[in-house]
Amino acid sequence: MPRKKATSSDVAKKAGVSQATVSMVLNRKYNVSFSRETIEKVEQAARELDYHLPGRKNKKDSKKEKLIVVFCPTLTSPYYVLLLQGVEAVANKQGYGVFICNTQRDARLEETYLRMMHTIQPQGIIYSCNPNPDFQQQVEELARTIPLVIISNKEKTTTVDAINQDNTVVGKMMARHLLDLGHRDVAFITPPLTRRQWQRTKRVNGFVKEFEKEGLKEHVIIKAADESIDSRIPRMDTEYSMGYELTRELLEEGRQFTAIAGQNDMMAIGALDALHEAKVHVPKDVSVIGCDNIFYSGIRRISLTTIDHFVVLKGQDACDIILRKIDARERALTDSAPISLYNIEYTPKLISRRTTGYARTWKNPTGKNN
Repeated sequence: MPRKKATSSDVAKKAGVSQATVSMVLNRKYNVSFSRETIEKVEQAARELDYHLPGRKNKKDSKKEKLIVVFCPTLTSPYYVLLLQGVEAVANKQGYGVFICNTQRDARLEETYLRMMHTIQPQGIIYSCNPNPDFQQQVEELARTIPLVIISNKEKTTTVDAINQDNTVVGKMMARHLLDLGHRDVAFITPPLTRRQWQRTKRVNGFVKEFEKEGLKEHVIIKAADESIDSRIPRMDTEYSMGYELTRELLEEGRQFTAIAGQNDMMAIGALDALHEAKVHVPKDVSVIGCDNIFYSGIRRISLTTIDHFVVLKGQDACDIILRKIDARERALTDSAPISLYNIEYTPKLISRRTTGYARTWKNPTGKNN
């Protein structure tokens, strides 16, 4: 006669605890505190009775179900592609799958994905950018039950593990490079500067502040794309097109500048094409600098000066933090080791290439002159 399958009631009776305690201990509800002795009693009783939670597979099979979720605002930007490569390199090596929630910068879609996390119950969550400000508190609450890392801007205070990027410093570095080359009249082209995308404003502010230190704040032209762009589904050429169109507008308006800084490399590459089309020589007439050091920037024909803030390494570190937290929480069931809060930041690096040079007097031949 086959042996009767053990139940949670059997485990509870053998361990001398309630069924609720058995469920919480074996489901590893980390927000509930149990003594080490209670945890060991329950786990020992479950092993002796060969009890497994309903729907749970054995450890050998569970590898296939290990999942890390990445919240990503777009899959059309080379920046986020690089970031995801870093995440997947670490996750796949450790047997974890990666599920991408492409929010398309839509708050409603982001909220829908957040609600799904309690059902999916991934082993970890990575936010590849700052959460929508409306959901910041919700994300921090979620981080109490699921290891969660935000690839964040340093100036946004949070109690969540983070890979930090001080965009103000990045903007200052871009400005300092141009100032050292003698540029005094410059333009900064950027996607929409909205509340949702406040980190973009940090980069612009850092850039302007560096010129302000030299008494040249009024010599900086800020050219931002229309806010409606962020409400559309991004295309592969969205950032490039923004850079191209904003540069064309600067030329047609007759604005005088000897350098253009792009919020990111794709916008800077768009600016290069607009300048080339207008027969403006780079860097002889106008210098161009971007940010991110994506693959295209290093192509010899482009050779874009840019700021490298180590995007792939950020993705790798974010995933590594998730794995460390998973391991620490598993050990916390039988060990009193504290859970740490991780905070990592890289120092950005200037990559000087052929699109920036010493400033020369250049008069915009298109449109009116200032």
